[in-house]
Amino acid sequence: MKSLFGQGNLLSNPTEQLKVLDNVSAKKTLSSFDGMLEKSGLFPLRTTELEILQVNLGKVCNQTCKHCHVDAGPDRKESMSLEVINSCLKALELGKIPTLDITGGAPEMNSHFRFLVEEARKMDVKVMVRCNLTILLAGEKYRDLPEFYAKNKVEVVSSLPYFQKRRTDAQRGEGVFEKSLEAIKRLNELGYGKSNTGLILNLVYNPAGSFLPGDQKDLENQFRKELEKLGVVFNSLFTITNMPISRFLDYLLETGNLDDYLEKLVNSFNPLAAQNVMCRNTLSVDWEGRLYDCDFNQMLSMPVGGEIKRIQSFSKELLQNRNIQTAPHCFGCTAGAGSSCGGAVV
Repeated sequence: MKSLFGQGNLLSNPTEQLKVLDNVSAKKTLSSFDGMLEKSGLFPLRTTELEILQVNLGKVCNQTCKHCHVDAGPDRKESMSLEVINSCLKALELGKIPTLDITGGAPEMNSHFRFLVEEARKMDVKVMVRCNLTILLAGEKYRDLPEFYAKNKVEVVSSLPYFQKRRTDAQRGEGVFEKSLEAIKRLNELGYGKSNTGLILNLVYNPAGSFLPGDQKDLENQFRKELEKLGVVFNSLFTITNMPISRFLDYLLETGNLDDYLEKLVNSFNPLAAQNVMCRNTLSVDWEGRLYDCDFNQMLSMPVGGEIKRIQSFSKELLQNRNIQTAPHCFGCTAGAGSSCGGAVV
């Protein structure tokens, strides 16, 4: 992909991405995120009880999605080591953290993925995996993943941009929609997505362009109706706003929509959404063990504040009640009904 700045690739330069967002904010005389928090009586934004450890196992993926904020793909090499994974497990135990949220890339492509899941489940930790669905069809190595998920009662969270082939394939690659349906059917056969089985399959919707997602419940009903026609079921639908970073930031710049999109996010700021943002109860870990307030801050190289910077030095006491690091992209999580890894927050 060509550079938009004449030097290097924007996607690999978090500092340049933040500079672009700051420049747009200044040019459009937009309110700062901290300024909006202050007006709402929420500044400084601080963490609450640590409930979720979100672990990014790396950037290796079998897909290259246009909206991916991780810039993941088959050519990436970054993958979490067993040493760092053991530090994450130790943190879960020491911090009595009830939920492990595993993401990537395609997290299943990390060679220690199954070990992490099994060890966390031994501690009775709830495990969520952000699965791209097509990995379940990516060869014999991954064919038994549905059974593995079911055995360990893993909650599966999967992106499905739309209930039609054209829009899904446009965002995630040719043939992805049909493969996703096949993968969902395999999960459904084991009880995923069905009531009273305890096997949860949630889908994730994000807009195909520079606009906010519609009402989450309305979209869920629409998805459920259309997907049932295709023979698949799921539990809930999460709507997630596209963050103006990485590949989506590239798209906004190429199409000339960045200024308007950022202004739209700022004008849609919702204090109730800000009060419930995911970074308040979540700690994010990158593939090398560095700590961040959220997965988006991770991609912008914005580490947590305070003295603890790595999972290897985990201290719940020192990490709780810390100030959250913010920048203009944070307006994405506080626009309208809000956005988080669990969907709308209002």
